[in-house]
Amino acid sequence: MNSEKIVLDSYAVIAYFENEVGAKKVEELLWQAESGKRLLLMSIINWGEVYYTLHHSKGESKAEEGILTMDQLPISLVNVDRSITYQAARLKVRYSVALGDCFAAALAIANKSQVLTGDPEFKNLEGEVSISWLKPL
Repeated sequence: MNSEKIVLDSYAVIAYFENEVGAKKVEELLWQAESGKRLLLMSIINWGEVYYTLHHSKGESKAEEGILTMDQLPISLVNVDRSITYQAARLKVRYSVALGDCFAAALAIANKSQVLTGDPEFKNLEGEVSISWLKPL
């Protein structure tokens, strides 16, 4: 089966964990990934963002719990290599966007896929990468 790839930004995973706007959309994609209809990718950089965001807002034990939960989800973590890092750095140079967001975008570009996010900073990258929004902006 040919699975459609989607790159998850940390925003999408946090929305899912916190049951925020867009959580149902993430949940549906997780079900699709579980059944082989989608391939969900996440940069290890964005995985780290999930950890530190949870740690900052909920404390260390919730952050550790979040990482253990992520290990159970059908999300393929992707280590960044030189080419992804180079693409992310080039995006960072050209746009006013957080570096972590640039890694998600670079991963999507490399995989000819879209990024799932609700982070309004991604509006700056719409000319570079396809974006699936968790909520209307």
